[in-house]
Amino acid sequence: MATDLVPEVAQPAAGSPRPASTQRRKRRTPNFWRYRWLYLLLLPGLAYFVVFKYLPMYGLTIAFKDYVPFLGYSGSEWVGLKHFQELFTGPDFGRLLFNTLLLALLTILFVFPAPIVVALLLNELRVNVLKRSVQSLVYIPHFLSWTIVASLTYLLFSVDFGVIANWIHGLVGGQKTDYVAQADWFRPLIVLQLLWKQTGWGTIIYLAALAGVDSQLYEAARVDGAGRWRQFWHITLPAIRPTIVVMAILTSGHLMDSGFEQIWLMTTSLNRDVADVFDTFVYYIGITQGSFSYATAVGLFKGVVGVVLIFGSNFLAKRLGQRGLF
Repeated sequence: MATDLVPEVAQPAAGSPRPASTQRRKRRTPNFWRYRWLYLLLLPGLAYFVVFKYLPMYGLTIAFKDYVPFLGYSGSEWVGLKHFQELFTGPDFGRLLFNTLLLALLTILFVFPAPIVVALLLNELRVNVLKRSVQSLVYIPHFLSWTIVASLTYLLFSVDFGVIANWIHGLVGGQKTDYVAQADWFRPLIVLQLLWKQTGWGTIIYLAALAGVDSQLYEAARVDGAGRWRQFWHITLPAIRPTIVVMAILTSGHLMDSGFEQIWLMTTSLNRDVADVFDTFVYYIGITQGSFSYATAVGLFKGVVGVVLIFGSNFLAKRLGQRGLF
């Protein structure tokens, strides 16, 4: 018969080892049950990203539609790349791009290296009480809101009652300068605020990296006759180089994010030409004028540029022989 021609499937003999796939499957099940509480603790974080990060991405479809709130996402007319064409060919794109990139460049030049310098200086302190006191003082501004930071800036630099403004006027003389309202002083004030507020947070990250350096390396370097500068150049700096690379990659993804709250609070009618960035433009167009689709297109453009910068900087770091973010 035809059935006699079908070869019989070889059955494993009694006592022979089970297939590797079966062993792996059985090994996974006890491990999953063993760490079930850790997986349970993971659920709130996953739920947060799903609900607040991934599901809202569906709203990005209105960047390609003429969105009308009464019609909803699905009922609004599809217009394709119309809003992106308006953005790139509009009169505001060049000014917004220049202001955003200039603030990003100033941030890279002055704000990004500041935590590294402060961490290296604190690492050289041998008096623990002084070291912890300075670290706490530079870290406290991180907890202040941008509203308080902007209020302090007005109190210190305004033309009427600004302490620093009056002090500078007493040294230089001449007519008083309203540093808060003048367009020429907008970007320096933004950089000073970032330095004062964010340096302490970055310092903690680099101090944590420095804490992992083996002290025996410094002892061996001192035995070989290496001074402070040689120890810094050949031990300390290479130890925090991976952390610097990772922080640089993460920072590159936020170059187009100038910070809405900070810029909005410092914007006046006199400095609006230099203060307008993509973040504030989205608020003007989307909230005050109701152009939701156009504002979404601007935000999507920023997001795409951020993703490209992260992948590009990560690729560049690996090409230069450093460990990337992924």
